[in-house]
Amino acid sequence: MPKVVSIHSYRGGTGKSNFTANLATTVAALGNRVGVVDTDVPSPGIHNLFGLEPEQMDKTLNNYLWGERSIEEVAYDVGANVGIDGSGMLFLVPSSVKADDIARILKDGYDVKLMNDGFRNLVKTLQLDYLFIDTHPGLSKETFLSIAISHILILILRPDKQDYQGTAVTLDVARQLKVRKTLLTINKAHSKLNLDALKQKVEETYAETVAGVFPLSEDVVQLASEGVFCVNYSEPQYRTKLVN
Repeated sequence: MPKVVSIHSYRGGTGKSNFTANLATTVAALGNRVGVVDTDVPSPGIHNLFGLEPEQMDKTLNNYLWGERSIEEVAYDVGANVGIDGSGMLFLVPSSVKADDIARILKDGYDVKLMNDGFRNLVKTLQLDYLFIDTHPGLSKETFLSIAISHILILILRPDKQDYQGTAVTLDVARQLKVRKTLLTINKAHSKLNLDALKQKVEETYAETVAGVFPLSEDVVQLASEGVFCVNYSEPQYRTKLVN
């Protein structure tokens, strides 16, 4: 059965899009058909990680939301850009980076039901095994409804007081929406922190499973969104540390 996974954070700057890109690429590399939708329409950016330049994006999620294109028409095959071969496939539905398009979305909004219908149609038309939704940070009606249809919600947080407070609020909302499964992921953990103790503290605080703890990485910063980290740094010493 296809899985819809929302990747969300209460605040910006948590590394949510980087996490989404790396997770989607890894799952596709295992032989799955994977889709990613950039629903961060006010500030899109995940297309950069997948090597899709703005001048190549002649059709976007915005065109679907405005009734100008079908959802499958605005999906780009980006698998070759990140070295996916074999049976795996990776598709991206980007949001427009044009100032006029962003202004229009901010002014007029969009039909959230149409967005959610698009998710279902994309899964069906492209025969996806997984659909990852890269959300806009914070809480809004649009985010609530996208989260509500997800099979899995992954909340990204940093070991930071503001993130802790925001995550608590987000979890309250997710529970009210009866999200089927919620996982926490701690990102940008400083090297001086005890990662096992941090994981235990967060799990006890929120009564939710921490799927992984990711250390703060200068290599990710140096990559500067010009590619997917797990593709560019595949040597053992660069592999992400997961705390199980």
